[in-house]
Amino acid sequence: MSNPQRSKNQLLDDNVQQGISTAYGVRYRSMQTQTVQDWVMDEHPVALVYNGLSHAVMMVTPTELENFAVGFSLSEGIINHRNELYDLEIVQNPAGTEVKMNISARAFTELKSKKRSLAGRTGCGLCGIESLEQFDVELPMISHSYEPDWLQLIPSALEKLPSHQPMTQTTGGAHAAAWITSKGDLLAVFEDVGRHNALDKLLGYLTLNQHDIQNGFVLMTSRASYELVRKCAKLDIALLASISAPTSFAITLAERSGLGLVSFCRGDGFVVYQTTDSQSSF
Repeated sequence: MSNPQRSKNQLLDDNVQQGISTAYGVRYRSMQTQTVQDWVMDEHPVALVYNGLSHAVMMVTPTELENFAVGFSLSEGIINHRNELYDLEIVQNPAGTEVKMNISARAFTELKSKKRSLAGRTGCGLCGIESLEQFDVELPMISHSYEPDWLQLIPSALEKLPSHQPMTQTTGGAHAAAWITSKGDLLAVFEDVGRHNALDKLLGYLTLNQHDIQNGFVLMTSRASYELVRKCAKLDIALLASISAPTSFAITLAERSGLGLVSFCRGDGFVVYQTTDSQSSF
């Protein structure tokens, strides 16, 4: 646990402070007890509202909410392009936070036709759908292939990543999503209590800052579940790497969309789960 003598201000910058809270507990060690102060990740209800219609309530670490909302809107197919989002306002109220967005008439008409309203638990990608018919697994084909040399960048990216995870260092309770450029640079890292929230924050950042998403890949500190594959495919990202295991459905969707899926990225080892002949070795 964190040293109780250190204050939150000494540990974290202002933005990260918004995502953690103080907690107290009793530590047991060899049946000896000690009262401790620690920091824990915040879970906060965030409502995503489109043209006045509340579409989703997600449990999110309340940092980088503009990036999160933009990334969610794109990765969930609510808008097809950044230009379909006209404006965004973050409103705090006693019950939580609302992110109010105005989107194009086309996007809003399609959103209403889906009749989908989520009440998202942390890590939940299906909460709120009314039937199996609403379970959308149709994905676009990735328009480009990842370069085989990118696989060689994974070990060095893993070494760099911990120093860019202040929430994880402080609480031990955050997932991280990182963007690794085709030159091996760690461009950006976003943390959240939910793995796909962290990914949405990263995707929103990349979109708002117009970074080239055809020359790099996503590295996640979580397992590779289907919703992470789905979100990357929606934004035409060619490679997803994860520290932990993939799920069977994640592998299936990666194969369908042409996404490169690499998991068990630890040290200098990893497993490539979706390859083509040109990518089977490096």
